[in-house]
Amino acid sequence: MATASTIFRAQGLGKTYRTGEVEVRALHGVDLQIAAGEFVVLLGPSGSGKSTLLNILGGLDVPSGGEVWFADHRLTGASEAELTTYRREHVGFVFQFYNLIPSLTVRENVALVTDIAENPMPVDEAIDLVGLTPRRDHFPAQLSGGEQQRVAIARAIAKRPQVLLCDEPTGALDYQTGKLVLEVIARINRELGTTAVVITHNAAIAGMADTVIHLGDGTVQRIERNAHKISPSELSW
Repeated sequence: MATASTIFRAQGLGKTYRTGEVEVRALHGVDLQIAAGEFVVLLGPSGSGKSTLLNILGGLDVPSGGEVWFADHRLTGASEAELTTYRREHVGFVFQFYNLIPSLTVRENVALVTDIAENPMPVDEAIDLVGLTPRRDHFPAQLSGGEQQRVAIARAIAKRPQVLLCDEPTGALDYQTGKLVLEVIARINRELGTTAVVITHNAAIAGMADTVIHLGDGTVQRIERNAHKISPSELSW
């Protein structure tokens, strides 16, 4: 049963990919609830179903079975047009690779999203939130990997999404830079109240979450709630 603050709810969620005669069961029997405003870490080894689950929650993929809801909207069975609207209005995505447009400045890359958003935040405000105001007129090639990832986060949050879905956002970054990026995601979650769901295979990152969902072999192995969260600066791996 969902509560008023439940933002995601999945019941019996399954996903099977078929390639010719071969079937790969990426998810099966997944039940979970995520509360609005939570910081959630999806933790598990490669092939455990983390990205598949995140893509279904974000409306980038559809399940083969079960039900998934965003607030009071049933995503299961939604049309492609409805899923496109859902992604545009409610979801910000951050991936391991930044997908910035090389010929555009930081400001122009972030502004792209505000053109299609209903109630975007000012571009400079989004850039300031990720600590890149001095770099806003630079091009991606003039930025470090961590700075490029922060531009990607600014772009994702500029449309004021209710949820920020991050797939291995520190995967291409070194230890110190990765912690800086996690600080930014934690700040967005804390200051804007944006629900954050972060995929990682790095167990140390679990310490900064409200809730840790452990996945393995396409199923939820266990769900833990942290009584005391630590800040990204306290993380070590």
